[in-house]
Amino acid sequence: MRFRIDITRREGLSDPEGVTTARALGDLGYDVERVSFGRSIMLDVPGDDVAVLSDVDEMCRRLLANPVIEDYEISVVEE
Repeated sequence: MRFRIDITRREGLSDPEGVTTARALGDLGYDVERVSFGRSIMLDVPGDDVAVLSDVDEMCRRLLANPVIEDYEISVVEE
């Protein structure tokens, strides 16, 4: 199965990259209210049952995302 994991900074926490980029875009004349940075991970895992999704969730909690400052969303990608 193929999964897409979108990781974002938790609401209310500062996003220095986003603030700097929003300021730079404003300086270039673009009207931007907010910029936030995150990352996406594509993950291919053998199997096709619910246990695989549980394993991917565990991977996110243990390594791929920082649960203190980040949220993540797992999506199954259709091939």
